[in-house]
Amino acid sequence: MSLWQQHTDGILMRNTQMLVLPSSSMANTTQDPFYFIFMGIPGFEAHHIWISIPFCCLYTISIMGNTTILTVICTEPSLIQPMYTFLSMLALTDLGLTLSTLPTVMQLLWFNNQIISFEGCFAQLFFLHTFSFMESSVLLAMSFDRYVAICRPLHYATILTNSVVGRMGLAILCRCVLAVLPSLFLLKRLPFCRSHLLSHSYCLHQDMIRLVCADIRVNSWYAFAVVLLIIVMDPLLIVLSYTFILKSILCIASWTERLRALNNCLSHMLAVLVLYVPMVGVSMTHRFAKHAPPLVHVIVANIYLLAPPVMNPIIYSVKIKQIRQGIFRLISQRSMHLR
Repeated sequence: MSLWQQHTDGILMRNTQMLVLPSSSMANTTQDPFYFIFMGIPGFEAHHIWISIPFCCLYTISIMGNTTILTVICTEPSLIQPMYTFLSMLALTDLGLTLSTLPTVMQLLWFNNQIISFEGCFAQLFFLHTFSFMESSVLLAMSFDRYVAICRPLHYATILTNSVVGRMGLAILCRCVLAVLPSLFLLKRLPFCRSHLLSHSYCLHQDMIRLVCADIRVNSWYAFAVVLLIIVMDPLLIVLSYTFILKSILCIASWTERLRALNNCLSHMLAVLVLYVPMVGVSMTHRFAKHAPPLVHVIVANIYLLAPPVMNPIIYSVKIKQIRQGIFRLISQRSMHLR
């Protein structure tokens, strides 16, 4: 037996002894699991308290940064524009993504609480994947905003009206919820008769599906369709929009104007890279590096979920002058009130 198998079996036995199941349900635990067990950071269980410090800092940066962006956009009348409306959608999505994982991650690191209920795990899976897909969809909408602003500047106000932006936001929400819900129903109908041990400190679909001991072809085909329609199509459409943007920029005679137009898109391009590079990384490790050390999967998954919420407020507050000025005004107003 491998050291990894001994390690996982030991955790499973230890946590199973802690859990008390109803006596009437003991015979059906293989068909109807009542709990899952989080792995955490394998090999570093004794150092979870110390590891919680950087995690706590990252979560604090994410919550404070995205809340500040939302506050600035809501309180500054000059920022009531489609570009900043999409940015507020991105900040809300990042907050949702952060709050989806924070409870289970921190209770594992602080209190060594590794158990989550069957229903709680599915609820976390729904919110985590919904907000993750929303992040991609909002970035796609922002790329369309940049395309209209640079390629159709005279028609910007007539194309991206408040009603159009509102409908786009509603379409994003419906698209992501309807993409995730069927996968939950397809997964819930299957029996979890293997180990209940998850390899992360939160519930991911890719992680839970490997615990199923039934035919998962329908789930796999549906997951493949969702990957094509969101994870593949969204970045392709973003690349297409930037192809038109670059073509339009190259037609500008002045180099100063070209650099100004590119600078207006730089923050969005950085946000796209921050999301899709870790997303591709976690997909590749789950598909092609199944036998890699568990620590590799944990690190890649944490980067995928923490990088966008932490980095986006920093990127937009540094690169967008109006956001930066709004933050300074907000800080000065707070300091005056404290006096």
